[in-house]
Amino acid sequence: MSKKIILIFCIIFPYFISQAIANEKEPEENTDRLAIFKKMEALTHVPWYYLAAIDQYESNIKKEKDESRLISIDISEPLWFGVTNPDHLTQTEIIQISDGIGLDGNGDGLAEITNDEDVLYSMAHWITNYGIAEQDIKIALWNYYNRALSVKSIEQIATVYKTFDTINLEESDFPIPFQYNYTYRSTWGDARGFGGRRIHEGTDIFASYGTPVKASRYGVVEIVGWNRFGGWRIGIRDIYNTYHYYAHLNGFTEGLSVGDVIKPGDVIGSVGSSGYGPPGTSGKFPPHLHYGMYKDNGYSEWSFDPYPYLKRWERQAKSK
Repeated sequence: MSKKIILIFCIIFPYFISQAIANEKEPEENTDRLAIFKKMEALTHVPWYYLAAIDQYESNIKKEKDESRLISIDISEPLWFGVTNPDHLTQTEIIQISDGIGLDGNGDGLAEITNDEDVLYSMAHWITNYGIAEQDIKIALWNYYNRALSVKSIEQIATVYKTFDTINLEESDFPIPFQYNYTYRSTWGDARGFGGRRIHEGTDIFASYGTPVKASRYGVVEIVGWNRFGGWRIGIRDIYNTYHYYAHLNGFTEGLSVGDVIKPGDVIGSVGSSGYGPPGTSGKFPPHLHYGMYKDNGYSEWSFDPYPYLKRWERQAKSK
């Protein structure tokens, strides 16, 4: 074996090993996360899928994950320690006297703001103050986040987790079946004129009338109906706080309605050329799927370019 081959092997082999480890890490981590959620459900009777959904939502809105922790929920210091505990003492008695919500979840007598079990137990206890029925949990979440979209997102993530009885839901799919002809390029940010000057907030995938359109990620249907810009359109919010917008459709899958839980690969409608006018307007442009993605960071929601995601999902789907 030449030195050149050995050198290439030494460079490439560690890369594949690191990729294999990375691919295995997430399911193993999810197993540990699910275990702690179910442990807290046993202690507090708050459904595990709501605790998991809160944690997933918090993970979605973070810029960086603390690798030393298993869960992503952060509780602010004033809320945790209480307003009359400026030294941030962790004894539960002191925190309670100071009107803090921090509690001991692992039995060591301390309420530590960076301890996963303490944080999750404290969050669950916050919820139980309102009750453990679904409506009670929604009220608790509203009083914690004070934002309707945050509550809605957590509720939807919880519904998905409950439906599939797992948090291992990383799969994705390309929205057009490969047996159909299609073409697309990056069109996000291009100028559009209908309804006033604006930018194109998505990627157009051109295909024939009636070509099936598939869901790309796990999520919940938020909108089904007509929009004068997008025509017949469907909106699905996934478990990553991303809203997926499927527009200019020819029609919807029979029975599809708001609140339905969707998985990657589910056929939700078909390609058309509807839009740019009142309900029923069609044919003002070639048939295509307008695919848009909108991210929520816990404060606001904005459009971003879906093209890199579509390319990755296309590659992954073809590799299967």
